[in-house]
Amino acid sequence: MQTEQQHECPAENLLKMLSGKWKLQIFRLAVTHPVRFNTLLKQLEGSNKQSLSVALKEMEEDDLLSKEIVSQKPLHIAYHLTDKARTLIPVFLQLEKLR
Repeated sequence: MQTEQQHECPAENLLKMLSGKWKLQIFRLAVTHPVRFNTLLKQLEGSNKQSLSVALKEMEEDDLLSKEIVSQKPLHIAYHLTDKARTLIPVFLQLEKLR
């Protein structure tokens, strides 16, 4: 007997993981370099600490971002795309060609 999860479409799962405020923008910025919370707050016009924090946490839980505590002064946190997230980059590049 197949579970409900086995019936789900992979594309639908991807859309669920990236739905929500700021996730696509965070993903796009993290493709080229690690991102930091305060930098994201400045770059994502209209964002706020709470919504950005929720998006980052959910992306970590979905294994799209990994959090690295950088012990240089000042102490800060950098978010990197995971290997799982990097496999999605070609999908997004293809979508950009459709514009």
